[in-house]
Amino acid sequence: MAMNMKGEVSLPASRNIVWQKLNDPDVLKLCIPGCESLERTEEGGFAAVAKMKIGPVSATFRGKVDLTDLDPPNGYRILGAGDGGIAGHAKGGAKVTLIAEGEDRCLLSYEAEANIGGKIAQLGARLIDSVAKKMADQFFEKFAAQVGNQEVQA
Repeated sequence: MAMNMKGEVSLPASRNIVWQKLNDPDVLKLCIPGCESLERTEEGGFAAVAKMKIGPVSATFRGKVDLTDLDPPNGYRILGAGDGGIAGHAKGGAKVTLIAEGEDRCLLSYEAEANIGGKIAQLGARLIDSVAKKMADQFFEKFAAQVGNQEVQA
């Protein structure tokens, strides 16, 4: 089953700070719903483990995310895949763009697409879209709080 999502959020920090935090596994781990571990890989991407519940289906997904088309601090492309065992699997990507809105605000926009298979795909597009939107909203709420803490790392 294919799924598409796009959106934008205005964040309370400069584009450089948002870029740093988008590439910080400790920050991302705090923001990704259900994330149990997130570690940088030798290739510059991330390996992740996250527990998710979609309707009646609960699963622990293990996945890998690669960052491509790096254009600091303007954005990048994310390509990833995850396996939740019998519950299903997902593969997809997103384009993330950062636009400065003055010195201390940044507009983050994203366009994402995913292909989902297994039991979770059988739950129906409306439920999956609803859960995906809720998870995105939770991520950006937590991420906005993290970038609001504007400690820049050297």
